[in-house]
Amino acid sequence: QLQLVESGGGLVQPGGSLRLSCAASGFTLDSYAIAWFRQAPGKEREGVSCMSSADGRTYYADSMKGRFTISRDNAKNTVYLQMNSLKPEDTAIYYCAAGRFSQYVLRLCLNYGYNYWGQGTQVTVSS
Repeated sequence: QLQLVESGGGLVQPGGSLRLSCAASGFTLDSYAIAWFRQAPGKEREGVSCMSSADGRTYYADSMKGRFTISRDNAKNTVYLQMNSLKPEDTAIYYCAAGRFSQYVLRLCLNYGYNYWGQGTQVTVSS
């Protein structure tokens, strides 16, 4: 069974950090583009970041630049999202996604239809 499982969410104070993990099973992530999305209560899903499978280049939504870092560990078949300087507006359910695409334009990566999705992990930023 092909599966993505996120972990690492929780409650953190403003200015704090969290590292989310997304472990893949049933397939190897190294040949897949990967992305993180989030959805806050009452809001539409929002793209956070993505990474190309071909060369590891990354892309971030404007509000995450300089604060979030996407990475992958192929040996562990896991992707990560390091989140620093967290703000209350970062509160959301965070989802990882993976997909294969014949063409992958990095600046458009958060608009692609990813094949596999995790179940999400809750991140709450509050004092």
